[in-house]
Amino acid sequence: MDTKMIKLAFIAALLAAGSAMAGDFKVGVVDTERVLRESAPAVKAEKKIEKEFSGRDQEIKKTMRQAKDLQVLLEKDASTLPEADRRNKERELNALNVNLQRMQREFREDLSLRKNEELAVVLERANKAIQMIAETEKFDLILQEAVYRNPKIDITDKVIKNLASDKTDNK
Repeated sequence: MDTKMIKLAFIAALLAAGSAMAGDFKVGVVDTERVLRESAPAVKAEKKIEKEFSGRDQEIKKTMRQAKDLQVLLEKDASTLPEADRRNKERELNALNVNLQRMQREFREDLSLRKNEELAVVLERANKAIQMIAETEKFDLILQEAVYRNPKIDITDKVIKNLASDKTDNK
């Protein structure tokens, strides 16, 4: 258990103990992973990223096909090709493979960066929605991470619905 979770649990316990004496204490829990997977802004961001990276994905697939075709040609015609042609084809295949590895690495890095950027925007909107729900429904504490959550205090569906109806998304 990391120190952040321990601190949150300790604060929640202190608040619960103090509020138990003062009256009702209203707690909610949000499954952030579910919000980042299922909410309308998250789904929209995922589609946006897929569209943005589809051209590069196709380029990588094309290069993979070229490398595979060249590999098949080399395996099939290795014995009949003149030595110089075979060496040239092997160099070409090696260059294709090196280029392919570079393209895949850059693709993964760029994709990861874009996903993180888009998820940060979704998370910021989700936090605003959680804050609004907390204020509207008079919650004393809302946690975004919990080992166990009683369905009675899980407000994830409310957050997802709030994000779906959010009129501030003009993108």
